[in-house]
Amino acid sequence: MRERLAALGQAMRVPDIRKRIMFLMTMFAVYVACAHIPLPGMDKAALETMFKSTGGIGDLLDAFSGGSLKRFSILTLGIMPYISASIIIQLLAMAIPALEELQKEGEYGRRKINAWTKYLTVVVALLQAFGMLAVFRRAFLGDTMLMVYVVLTMVAGTAFLMWIADMITEHGIGQGVSIIIFAGIVTRMPQDIAQTIRLWQGGEVGVTNIVFLAAILLATIYLIVKFQQAQRKIPVQYARRVRGHRVYGGQSSYLPLRVNQAGVMPIIFAISVAMFPAQIAQALTAPGPIERISSILNVNEEAVSRAMFSLMQFTSPGQNGFASFLYFVLVILFTYFYTAVTFNPEQIAENLQKNGGAIPGIRPGASTRDYLDRILYRITLAGAVFLGVIALMQYYVGDLTGVTTFTLVGGTSMLIVVGVALDTMQQIEAQLLMRHYRGFLK
Repeated sequence: MRERLAALGQAMRVPDIRKRIMFLMTMFAVYVACAHIPLPGMDKAALETMFKSTGGIGDLLDAFSGGSLKRFSILTLGIMPYISASIIIQLLAMAIPALEELQKEGEYGRRKINAWTKYLTVVVALLQAFGMLAVFRRAFLGDTMLMVYVVLTMVAGTAFLMWIADMITEHGIGQGVSIIIFAGIVTRMPQDIAQTIRLWQGGEVGVTNIVFLAAILLATIYLIVKFQQAQRKIPVQYARRVRGHRVYGGQSSYLPLRVNQAGVMPIIFAISVAMFPAQIAQALTAPGPIERISSILNVNEEAVSRAMFSLMQFTSPGQNGFASFLYFVLVILFTYFYTAVTFNPEQIAENLQKNGGAIPGIRPGASTRDYLDRILYRITLAGAVFLGVIALMQYYVGDLTGVTTFTLVGGTSMLIVVGVALDTMQQIEAQLLMRHYRGFLK
């Protein structure tokens, strides 16, 4: 611990690193301040009541927005529209050859795709803003003009967050979008800690419950770090090439295959799919849809309402065993899917062959591709099961420990916090090593 504190002190004494860290802290302060500016026309009591019925996807979105969704602030949408747009662009690149070629054109292609992603983000944000007002319509007290104003303000909030993310990437430390999500999650921690302390002071939870929760928290952080850093190193030998009087190649290296190649994206995909039926059922519980369904089916409105509520319960992970199992399976499937999108064994094998590299005992070309595919399939299974367990923890740790107020334990939030913290530490480490200082990780 002393070495870590000493390394941080050394980092703060370097003017360039200190400037970047201070800029990052300033952007944090701006983000928190904006997250507490409310939008007009919302009934807070009705909003809180409706929000409780949205299930896990509402908690997930609220975590990413730093509590802005529950407060319905100008940053209600958070950075999620940008994430959705990025996913759409990645999927389109698989189906559109021209877009795939653009990705390979270096800095020019990266800038072009980044610009298209931002344009698409505005479109996604508009759709999500109208959809969100439709879901929370009963809590909205304004007229049509106010609704348009609120929608435009929500879209502007997302655009402002994209600008902050770009500034952090350029002038701060870390990847801007990841830092924004990280900030949105950790800003909820003081509130969670305060609620837990109030429960303890009121005698609703004991010291044993809190200690048990802390033990699970530390164990989860340890396992996440291990799995995030775990790699399977594939040895690679490069052949010698003589050009003129110089000899190139001949050295040995390795190809690192990460156990968790997909990161947190499979959980985001899986929760969106798993909670989709519940969200449809929740949207149909409004008075208008209930009346139309009851008139079409010629049944009592109360019976329709009970059926929609039962559907919500049945399809919500944590509230139903089948839904939790389905969620777990979806996480595993999406882990394999996203790994296949982000890692292409055929392209790796082709690049190795072009550069004179080969895996010892494996023939170049198709054999190398099949070998990498087989190894990746095996190690991805471990990463997928790990992600599935982490994803379900958020639904069961509260019941297990008796402390339901600390939302950071388990699930997507913990995975993002630890992952972004590791990435930021590694970037500070790189800055320190450039100046011959001891870093965080060594």
